[in-house]
Amino acid sequence: MSRSGAQDTLAGRLQDLRARLPEGTHLLAVSKGQPAAAIREAVALGQRSFGESRLQEAIAKQSELADLQPLDWHFIGRLQANKARGIVRHFGTIHSLDSLELARRLDRIAAEEGRSPAVLLQVKLRDDPAKTGFAPEALRAAMPELRDLPAIRLVGLMTILPLGLESAERRAAFQACSALAAELGLPELSMGMSGDWPEAAAAGSTWVRLGTALFGSRPPAAPGTAVVTAPG
Repeated sequence: MSRSGAQDTLAGRLQDLRARLPEGTHLLAVSKGQPAAAIREAVALGQRSFGESRLQEAIAKQSELADLQPLDWHFIGRLQANKARGIVRHFGTIHSLDSLELARRLDRIAAEEGRSPAVLLQVKLRDDPAKTGFAPEALRAAMPELRDLPAIRLVGLMTILPLGLESAERRAAFQACSALAAELGLPELSMGMSGDWPEAAAAGSTWVRLGTALFGSRPPAAPGTAVVTAPG
């Protein structure tokens, strides 16, 4: 099979991405909008970490895939207060904690549930009304209280860049996020999606969130299904 033909398959795309990822950068397969069968195929090819952004969709897939060895599920969507308990129950890692108020709530729920999720703090490095997150100065001010929350494990930072940035602007933003994580002593960086992951990986991202680059185009949503935009 030709290289281009191989890249038309999940196995070919996964092999290509693994070959291109630098050491220390992990692939988070963004499986939102994909059927459980596609996740099962990726698992058979050795992929274990998957990112979902819709709680009910994720719960259904986790149930359908319960016969597999436990997978590494990451929540990457907008964190809503009324979904926090379900997210704590069903995900080991949360990439999108974007406020001190939500951190307090998540910590209380995690303690009640007897869980200790790994958490990445979402930072907003460029003006973008479509995105949420801590401004760097606000995050610095909040860190003492965030570090004192006993039931959540702060492990890193996550950022999503606005659309339309030039390559140099993307590189600068990723480098700024990497520098901020180092300043705060947080080892993990969730940066980069299908359109900009090489620049994010070059800046030190430890998790790149890849959906279409891995699975190809998402299947069309069923009639009446709400479409939610989230990283990937």
